[in-house]
Amino acid sequence: MKLAVLPDGRMNELGGFMDQAIFKTHSDMVLNLVELERYPIADLDQGPGAAFLAECQAQMEEHGWCNLDGFIREDALEALAAESNALLPNAPVLTIKRTIYQGAVDPDAPSNDPRRQEYMHKAVQLADDQIPKETLLQQLYQSNLLTEFVRRVQQKPQLYRCADEFQALNVVALQPGSWHAWHYDTTECTVTLLLQAAEEGGEFAFLPNSRTDVSEDKNAVTRLLTGDMSAAQTFSRGAGTFTLFRGGYSLHGVTKVQGARPRVTAILTYDEQPGRVLSDDVNIRIYGERVEKILAERASA
Repeated sequence: MKLAVLPDGRMNELGGFMDQAIFKTHSDMVLNLVELERYPIADLDQGPGAAFLAECQAQMEEHGWCNLDGFIREDALEALAAESNALLPNAPVLTIKRTIYQGAVDPDAPSNDPRRQEYMHKAVQLADDQIPKETLLQQLYQSNLLTEFVRRVQQKPQLYRCADEFQALNVVALQPGSWHAWHYDTTECTVTLLLQAAEEGGEFAFLPNSRTDVSEDKNAVTRLLTGDMSAAQTFSRGAGTFTLFRGGYSLHGVTKVQGARPRVTAILTYDEQPGRVLSDDVNIRIYGERVEKILAERASA
């Protein structure tokens, strides 16, 4: 089933459509979609914007995460969720077996070491090349104002939107009965926008600051992996929540989704280096046969 993006920006599938005109008053999509009175990210150098930025930076420094509930306007959130749900029927169901470090099993590690354990992750997932550039979500991701906000919250000297054709922007749907297994992210900071919350469950859970660039609290990690949640933190997020999280340093996952509605999340990827892409092997491992076929056809052309 193919979803068409019409010349005027509407998305049409099986006779349905969504008119985006009301969200295109300003060229930068942040100005159209974000609840700016509550989250004044359009001007971070003075007044309320500067104070808000300082609060976000302090939260990242103290907790390793910054969680902005109601970041997206209610009417805009409805449109974002609608376009993502219209695209998801075209997305493959990806089943990935991975260690918490997202790499190969270390054969030299002790048998009870977490590096030897693999966990199954199953989700419906759209890669960046499956999300049309005309969608509101892609236009939000391409926002220079949003990129600058993410950069300044992380206090990075420079930050760029990911250049990888598959990794840059993803939409992930966890169906009822599914969950995200424990893992570290491959980037320091993970940025997500919850487009649709589960009816029940689907909570974000993490082990704060469980590792650094040079060490890991392996005792705490092992306890968590064996079911001891006493050191873990969990918080629920409503639809429209924008979250920055140091996922490269805190082991984390998502609890089982329950009810009839999937949990749908947009993942926005940024990089301190411009133009950097992931290897073909990594993209094939994550996205499976579809991407493997694309890359093979490209190589033979």
